[in-house]
Amino acid sequence: MSCTQVVICRVDPYGFERPEDFDYASYEAFFSRYLVVLTRRAIKWSKLLKGNNSIQKSLKVKRYIRKGIPNEHRALVWMIVSGAQTNMEQNPGYYHRLLEGEKNAKLLEAIKTDMNRTFPDNVKFRKTADPCLQNALYNVLVAYGHHNKAVGYCQGMNFIAGYLILITKNEEESFWLLDALIGRILPDYYSPAMLGLKTDQEVLGELVKMKVPAVAELMERHGVMWTLVVSRWFICLFIDILPVETVLRIWDCLFYEGSKIIFRVALTLIKQNQAFILEATNFPDICDKFKQITKGTFVTECHSFMQKIFTDPGSLSMATINKLRETCREKLLSQG
Repeated sequence: MSCTQVVICRVDPYGFERPEDFDYASYEAFFSRYLVVLTRRAIKWSKLLKGNNSIQKSLKVKRYIRKGIPNEHRALVWMIVSGAQTNMEQNPGYYHRLLEGEKNAKLLEAIKTDMNRTFPDNVKFRKTADPCLQNALYNVLVAYGHHNKAVGYCQGMNFIAGYLILITKNEEESFWLLDALIGRILPDYYSPAMLGLKTDQEVLGELVKMKVPAVAELMERHGVMWTLVVSRWFICLFIDILPVETVLRIWDCLFYEGSKIIFRVALTLIKQNQAFILEATNFPDICDKFKQITKGTFVTECHSFMQKIFTDPGSLSMATINKLRETCREKLLSQG
């Protein structure tokens, strides 16, 4: 396919309708370049997988994942590297038993309420779609709520499960990937008290103090709490914040490298846009700037964006994050 043949449709490959103000010209320019990268990566991945469904963790695999998993291999690779595949194989029939078992009426009601609010801009989730992915989404969330009673269901999980269904096209795999994310990768984000989520927002604040002190100082001066500007970044793992393709590239790394990736993305967005954020002169202005920095070519060009997240924030060890988590969690608990 030559560059001139790239035609960008009104609905993207995942079923999302492009917004009215979508910049088709610059996206076409980017995508024709990105297509070359995708083709090259697809060949390398096919060689790596060689028709067998197993991957051993290695520096080579880590490098490959950072450069993006081709969509045709994405579900399989996510399943393997997250441990979801192993869990699914060790618990045959478990997902279906959850769906057949007794149900908590309150949980079902909470999930039903959110069905029509999940991706109204996606044609595959519309009632008129055949198949309508709302049914699969409902099943996955109901099963998960009964599997993990401590979490049950909370808003945000619907978007994450929805993305998983779009990629895996498989309810059971989506359930086990959701379990990998909520049970292991994201510590205590979705429990009723959301302590893990609140902790990580504070951790980001501490990391900004270390790496982009001028922005931290601005936030403090105007009394803007981090939760006001970044809570959706964490809860929705950048869904509806960054472009779909960029979110999927972030998730490739999230499943392999863990929650550290969320901090890398957040720090890169803040660091790259430091001068722009520092133009803010008041509280609403700061909030608006944080909405603006998740739009535009910097985030759309997912390949160069992903290279930036591994260079811009500098070194960021899991030991540093865990230490900060400890102190931030203690601080939150002492505040009650």
